[in-house]
Parts: sequence; C-alpha cells; structure tokens
Amino acid sequence: MSVAVEKPDTPTDQRSRRSGGREARRAMRAAPLADDIRPVRAGLEGGSYGPLSENDRERIHEAVLTLLETVGFANAIPSCIEALTKAGATLGEDGRIRFPRALVLDTIKNAARHFTLHGQDPRHDMVIQGKRVHYGTAGAAVHLVDVEKREYRESLLQDIYDAARIVEGLDNIHFFQRPMVPRDIPDPLDMDFNTLYACVMGTSKHVGTSFTVRENVKPALDMLYAIAGGEENFRARPFVSNSNCFVVPPMKFAEDACGVLEACVEGGIPILLLSAGQAGATAPAAIAGAVVQAVAEVLAGLVYVNAIKPGHPAIFGTWPFVSDLRTGAMSGGSAEQAVLTAACAQMAQFYDLPGGSAAGMTDSKLPDIQSGYEKGITDVMAGLAGLNLVYESAGMHASLLGFCLESLIIDNDMLGHCLRCVRGIEVTDESLSINTIADVCLKGPGHYLGNEQTLRLMQTEYFYPAVGDRFSPKEWNEKGRPDILQRAIIEKKRILAERFPRHVPKPVDDKLRARFGNLIQLPRSGMGG
Repeated sequence: MSVAVEKPDTPTDQRSRRSGGREARRAMRAAPLADDIRPVRAGLEGGSYGPLSENDRERIHEAVLTLLETVGFANAIPSCIEALTKAGATLGEDGRIRFPRALVLDTIKNAARHFTLHGQDPRHDMVIQGKRVHYGTAGAAVHLVDVEKREYRESLLQDIYDAARIVEGLDNIHFFQRPMVPRDIPDPLDMDFNTLYACVMGTSKHVGTSFTVRENVKPALDMLYAIAGGEENFRARPFVSNSNCFVVPPMKFAEDACGVLEACVEGGIPILLLSAGQAGATAPAAIAGAVVQAVAEVLAGLVYVNAIKPGHPAIFGTWPFVSDLRTGAMSGGSAEQAVLTAACAQMAQFYDLPGGSAAGMTDSKLPDIQSGYEKGITDVMAGLAGLNLVYESAGMHASLLGFCLESLIIDNDMLGHCLRCVRGIEVTDESLSINTIADVCLKGPGHYLGNEQTLRLMQTEYFYPAVGDRFSPKEWNEKGRPDILQRAIIEKKRILAERFPRHVPKPVDDKLRARFGNLIQLPRSGMGG
C-alpha cells in the first residue's frame, strides 16, 4: 500500500501563496464599508479609564452642593435673578445667588439627557448619551499657523470657511465648532454673524458658535431658520449649538453671555454650558478643587437653563484648564490637563448628563513631535474616559492661540488611533480564533496572510491612517523620503482647490445674500463661485 507524503513548501510556493494573500487583501481594502461596521466611527463607547474612584466622585458631588448652597454666584443680571429665584434659588443681601441642594438635585433629575446634536446632513447626527465618544474642533484662536513659512498670521474669515470645508471630509472629526476669530471683521455683530455663516456653509456637520451680546442672536436665528426651511424645522433639528461662557470663574455670572444664553434658549439653540477656569489662576491649583469648581459652575448654569425652559438641551461643559505654575501661562497639552478632562467626563457620567470638555490643545507652536504626543495623550484619555464631546481635539496649537489647517488632516489620523483605542477589543467565541489557529497550524500554510478571517477583518477590525507613514525604509526612500507634514500640505491644497460644499443650495444662499446684504462678508469667489 502506498502512502501519500505531503511535499514541504518550497520558497517559491510560499512566495506565491503570500502574493495571492496580498492581492486578496488589496481587493478587500477597495470595498466600501457600511458606517456601522467601520473600524472607527462616531459614538464608540468609552469608559474603560477613569482617574476618580466612586468615592472620589461622591465627595466631589458633596463639595459641589456645599459650594452652591453657601457661596453661590455673583453678578447675576435682573432676568437671571428673576428666573432663578422663581425656580427656588435665593438672593442674599450680598447680591449672590445661592442654590439649595434640593433645587440642584431636582434639576439634575429632570434635565435633558440622551438627546441628539443634529447635522444639516442627518448622517452626521450625534446621539449624546452614556459614554459615546465624539471628537470635534473648537476655540477662539487669533492666529493661523502657516507651516510652510513657520510663522503665525492673524486668522481671517476665509480661514474659518476653509477649516470647515476641510473638516467636512474628515471622518474622525465629527463636529465643527468655530476654531478661530476672524480678525479682519472687528465689528461684533458682523463677526458673530459671519463666523456662523462661514461655518454652516462650509460643513454639513453639527456646528458650534458663540455670540458677543444678546442682540446678535436674532439675525443669526433668522439665517438659521431660513437655511432650515423655517423656524419649526430648525427647532425640530437644531444643527447649531451655542458655546456659552456664562460664568467668569470663580463663581460669577458673565453678564453679556447670560443675555446670549437666554436668547439662544428662547430661539431653540442647544447650549454648551462652558466653565473655563484655569487651575492655579481662576480655579484652585489642586486638581480635585478645579474639578469641584467647574462642576459647581456648570450645575448652576444647568439650573439657569432649566429655570428658563425645563428640559432644554444643555451640555455639561466642564472645561477647567491648567496653568504652568512657574509662569502662569496656560498649558493645554499637559498631563494634568489630560487627567482633568478625564475626571470631568466621569462627573458628567456621575450625573448621567451629556458631557463636553477640552483636549488636544497642544502647547507646541507647530505640528511636530511635541504636538503629536500632547494631542495623542490628552485626546485618547478623554476618549477612554467616555467623554461625549471632545472639543479642541484637532487643529489647535499654542494653547489655543494658533490654529493649523494641515494639523486638521494629521489630527484626523491621530483621532482614528484614539477611536480605535476607545473601541477596545471584542472577545467572542469567533474572535478567540481557536478554529482559525488550528486550521492554519494543522492544515494550512503556517501563516494567516491569506486566511479568510484575515481578509474578513482587515477593514472592520483595523484602522489605517490616511497620511501617516507606514512605508518600509526602502519604499520610503524610493518615494522621495516624504514626511507627514509634506503629505498634509499637499492634501490641504488639494482639498481647498476642489471641495466647495453645496449642502446649502445656491438659491437659498442667494436669498440670504439678498436679505442680509452687506452683512455677509464672505465673497462667493472664496466659496468656489
């Protein structure tokens, strides 16, 4: 009886099999993926990291209630006093508004939660609940970073529009809050209106913006209602939120911002209740104390919003910043900032409120190694903590003083890495791979390159950077030794030459320009004609 002897693989056989696996992987990579099976996407569940224990959170909560009840807030405007005292707050002889703990707890219980921040395009809608993570921009930088000249110049209205249209095509930046101030528009009304116009024309993702004074809200609402096709349509799907610094830390109301808050609530705009104390300067140097003050300030704002309109969507915007205590300068890329932001995420979850805080605010002036490690660490810790809305996460430099368009493109890759970390590892009977390992070891070629599981998971399990370098040294040398910044510059120029979003139809824009006349200062020539 003859016995069949399996002939060992020759090097040619091995190369042939690996080549076949490579071709199969290339074919799989070209296939489009449905949004819900992509390896990284908006709304992945975080929460695997937290610097605060359960007891820590309880102690912070008790400290917050004590501060609100005994210290309270100064500088409330008359309409704020009226709304809060009707709700159950008290006005002391010293002029400070104080908040009984029963009022605070009742407000938390009945506040809006698990709501959606809408995009103009519904595919960009974000469900803000639990530990679902979304990354976006924000800020009020007064400079644009020109990486080719290695210099800063004043930011312009065109820069805001350009940033918005770059973000429109970046999958890992999920919302666009105004990142710069248009220094070419000094008038506050013109600035507020045109900033919002540039944002909503540049991207169909959810937009965040600010207003200087109450009177500037109405023309903006008129524009938003017109774009939405009517006031009812906007109120049903508000695609803009108001970033509102209603508090001047420590524990004082900001009078102009309070007027803006009231006008936005009345107009149907969701509110980001933003407390931005700086540890060691306008907030305690103790990290825990900075969290306590920020939580107290935001909860006071939550009572304020709900006193005006119960259940109005409001975001728990604890944004305590960090000082370099040697100089007093802000240090947005520090380890302390990363821990602070993660702790704020935990406090939002403690109250089951939609939370938004800041990360990614590198101290570096250019997209360099320092920028990469500071942004990567602060952004991934925010995501791992389950922060719902990570503001400032892309494009920002110099601790909020400079914004860089090339960094948006690089940071989109970085945020993809962060989201993949947030997603973690799914352990199932299938993913444990017992049968796959047995098949490869006992029957197969001794490697997994062309294995069915490899081909099936290569797109859904693995994230691939768009401009990041994964070439071998030989390939890198053959391609002219490119670096990531060179590739980002090329990609930025391509986008700005080709991408002119048209989600707001030209006839609608024509009506806006006819209605608002010279108030709209972004020329059509800068919008693709």
